[in-house]
Amino acid sequence: MIKILKQNEVTANEIFARAESGINVEVIVSDIINNVRTNGDKALFEYCEKFDKAKLNSLLVTKEEIDEAVSMVEPKFINILEKAASNIRKFHEKQVRNSFIINDENGIVIGQKVIPVDKAGLYVPGGTAAYPSTVLMDSIPAKIAGCKEVVMVTPPGTDGKVNPVILAAAKVSGVDKIFKVGGAQAIAALAYGTESIPKVDKIVGPGNAFVAEAKKQVFGQVSIDMIAGPSEILIVADSKTNPKHAAADLLSQAEHDKMASAVLVTDSIELAVAVQSELEVQIPLLERCEIARESIDKNGKIIVADSLMAAIEISNEIAPEHLELCVDNPFDYLDSIRHAGSIFMGRNCPEALGDYFAGPNHTLPTLGTAKFSSPLSVDDFVKKTQYTYYTKDALKKVANDVAFFAEKEGLTAHAKSAVIRVEE
Repeated sequence: MIKILKQNEVTANEIFARAESGINVEVIVSDIINNVRTNGDKALFEYCEKFDKAKLNSLLVTKEEIDEAVSMVEPKFINILEKAASNIRKFHEKQVRNSFIINDENGIVIGQKVIPVDKAGLYVPGGTAAYPSTVLMDSIPAKIAGCKEVVMVTPPGTDGKVNPVILAAAKVSGVDKIFKVGGAQAIAALAYGTESIPKVDKIVGPGNAFVAEAKKQVFGQVSIDMIAGPSEILIVADSKTNPKHAAADLLSQAEHDKMASAVLVTDSIELAVAVQSELEVQIPLLERCEIARESIDKNGKIIVADSLMAAIEISNEIAPEHLELCVDNPFDYLDSIRHAGSIFMGRNCPEALGDYFAGPNHTLPTLGTAKFSSPLSVDDFVKKTQYTYYTKDALKKVANDVAFFAEKEGLTAHAKSAVIRVEE
């Protein structure tokens, strides 16, 4: 059963604390990466057979496989994918940054170019659930940014095929290439390239502890979006909140993973007790009840705060991945929220809207990193290059200043390079 705690009975660090697995993930992942770097596709085939129980002859998903998969998906779901994709595009198109140029002084031109990365790699989890939503959320910003090639990796089933809904989402969002490989080995393949899988410039997408560790270890060889931990939700709720709604929203994250964390912070002890009871009613009804049960019992918490503003301050200290404001007039509190991955405003905005349909991205910072990082966006798929142009006359006006500055740093060659041109 979920614990009910008073505000002074728990610290922010304890609220989303999770037990260590006891597995030496770092060493295991390092060995996998080295094997893929050395043996390429051969290592990937072996890992697919070992971890996914799939014997493959080819890693690439063919056009015929994609078409067959799409034909198996009901038209209603294809239509929903297209609606969701439209909402995601509409939101992310507003994030596009423009290059700029400044030439308001004679003889001087400075500017910045915004350039998409050439190849983006998307990791889409498999295992306990299929996530077509991740395909949309990760590929559409890359396409809007203008990446030349978007490459997706995802684990196959035991039949050697990719879940049809994953392939349908990939087709709707315009993914260029899809490969049947998952886990740390897929991250290694994207980072270093193999005979089949191209090396990419950026890897994005969530995964389990092994995927997260692999992204950490290949960072520097490639760019990554973030090191994501298990799912989190924090609900700030007042006494008018329907306990059935609050319990359902907590469980929407708890069913993801036994390590997921679901937290309610309220100023109402009556709501706290009602939600605690309602969770016991709803958990047995879930298809993934065992996962939700362990998540709620081990990582779930209800905190009774002294006031709504105190609840918001608790949230700011935690910096949750998903924050729901189940209060009257939620926009009155928006400016008080400093740290959260994504905010869901009011009583009619369950976090599931953000997971699938509304448009803002669902790849979000976890483990308190919302204090300094942001949701996945078009910005993740571009880089910036700056440029400078001076005429000789323009350089002549500032050469001595540049030289003086350089000499203060003891870099006389820098100084000489500035003045030599105007001494001639």
